[in-house]
Amino acid sequence: MDLFDKISKNMGPLGQHQKMAHGYFAFPKLEGEIAPHMKFRGKEHLVWSLNNYLGLANHPEVREADAQGAAEYGLAYPMGARMMSGNSNHHEALEKDLAEFAGFQDAFLLNYGYQGMVSIIDTLVDRNDVIVYDAESHACIIDGVRLHMGKRYVYQHNDIESFRKQLERATRLTETTGGGILVITEGVFGMSGAQGKLKEIVDLKKEFNFRLLIDDAHGFGTMGKTGAGTHEAQECMDGIDVYFGTFAKSMAGIGAFVASSEDIVNYLRYNMRSQTFAKALPMPMVIGLRKRLELLRTKPELREKLWQIATALQNGLRERGFDLGVTNTMVTPVFLKGELSEATAITMDLRENYGIFCSIVAYPVIPKGLLELRIIPTAAHSLEDVQRTLDAFSEVYEKLQQGVYKENKPVQV
Repeated sequence: MDLFDKISKNMGPLGQHQKMAHGYFAFPKLEGEIAPHMKFRGKEHLVWSLNNYLGLANHPEVREADAQGAAEYGLAYPMGARMMSGNSNHHEALEKDLAEFAGFQDAFLLNYGYQGMVSIIDTLVDRNDVIVYDAESHACIIDGVRLHMGKRYVYQHNDIESFRKQLERATRLTETTGGGILVITEGVFGMSGAQGKLKEIVDLKKEFNFRLLIDDAHGFGTMGKTGAGTHEAQECMDGIDVYFGTFAKSMAGIGAFVASSEDIVNYLRYNMRSQTFAKALPMPMVIGLRKRLELLRTKPELREKLWQIATALQNGLRERGFDLGVTNTMVTPVFLKGELSEATAITMDLRENYGIFCSIVAYPVIPKGLLELRIIPTAAHSLEDVQRTLDAFSEVYEKLQQGVYKENKPVQV
């Protein structure tokens, strides 16, 4: 069979819907200034789909820093990969500040979060090592694990007994291979809002020999007394061996960083192929990120506002009988029972009749028969935005219970 013929006959679990979904349910275009209120298809919407947790995307000091960086250096500087010709004092200063804030000896900048996590895993382990990871890990972790040429064991999501059993298996195997064990989990699981059980995992270091890597993309800047991350919130900072955070969430930028001991960061710095052979982060982004980190550290009121909005939203939804699962973070999933056709009808109703834009998730991202409306509260939202959303969701839930959305078929858009 011709390769392209095979692809055209099986576009994938999401791609099979692309003709109906593109431009509306998938790859939608939000226009205007990044804010809780933006335009979608020419109409203003209340938006709950932006990971702009602290509202820094359009903060005036951030915009000024971005503009000044671009004016002084342009978008090309520095040219080349960091190792060859793309290093700068600003890059190194940002790394130093990130390491100090997250509670580690050193840090290394990464061009992209997804690519970065894949490459971290690939660099840390060899075929003799064993990976033990959470079943609901982010796709970047799953892809990194798939590249591993050695054994990997998955434990049931946030299940410490299951984790212990996989650790026992891994320990027995490494006694034969002579390798080590890398445990991977998330600080905050982005789909469910649950925190990874970092403290319980760290406690098991008393019985087992392993190193712990956490992906704290959603926790960095939002969790903990100072915003340092989920490891700070759970008071187990010393037990985390390798820490990964992104700039695409609380920092409202692009890129990521990995932090650890000086030796491990230097090993990654000199061995991560995705960074060795990739152009450095552009200078305007680095300068802008330094300003973002400064605001994150010096303006705790931004984090306080985020939690005010998240708490009001989640309490209001629970009071109205909505299932938010096990979230104990600002991530707010709303779980409904229904099929894909109902998901499309609900989404269109919210957008067209209520002017509310939030992401909807269905199979294969979550199990069949379930729908998830994923709401991302930010410090830029208001309590009025929360009340408007609660009222709309109450009406939508009543329609769902009455079977209204079953009558609608997916609409061509």
